[in-house]
Amino acid sequence: MVVLGTVARICRISLFSYLRYIREELLITFGTASTESVLPQMMKKLERAGCEKTVVGMVLPAGYTFNPDGTAIYLTIGALLEAQATNIDLSWSQQLVILGVLMLTSKGSAGVAGAGFVTLAATLGSMHTIPVTGLVLLLGVDRFLNEARAITNLVGNERLRSPNGRVPSMR
Repeated sequence: MVVLGTVARICRISLFSYLRYIREELLITFGTASTESVLPQMMKKLERAGCEKTVVGMVLPAGYTFNPDGTAIYLTIGALLEAQATNIDLSWSQQLVILGVLMLTSKGSAGVAGAGFVTLAATLGSMHTIPVTGLVLLLGVDRFLNEARAITNLVGNERLRSPNGRVPSMR
């Protein structure tokens, strides 16, 4: 909220009016734990808000694929939580390598429920630094984390500025 609120303030967009504008999509995303289920509705809403159709058609699907903020956060925190829970001491350089690798692998994660967990398991399995067996700790709460991850991905992908630089009306 701090980073997104700062960016919204710089762009002169009211974060709360934006969240009100997409509240139906937020609820659908929360219920399905997937951002893919609201892609068509978000494209229509952004066009109605004043964004060009060509820009929306290019930027929004690309953002869903290459800008999964929530998934990147989940992967890194999940890996570090598992390392702490299994009593593995990681040096700063190991933590930075894990952060970098997980940020890159988040780009290949699908926008469907459970994809982040599978991506985390595959990445940890290939790195051989943190045991994959510790993922059992996350398995019980993954559905709740998945909902938060999907909401973060959805809100982090939208840009509501018109081509002329003015903030569009969100009604």
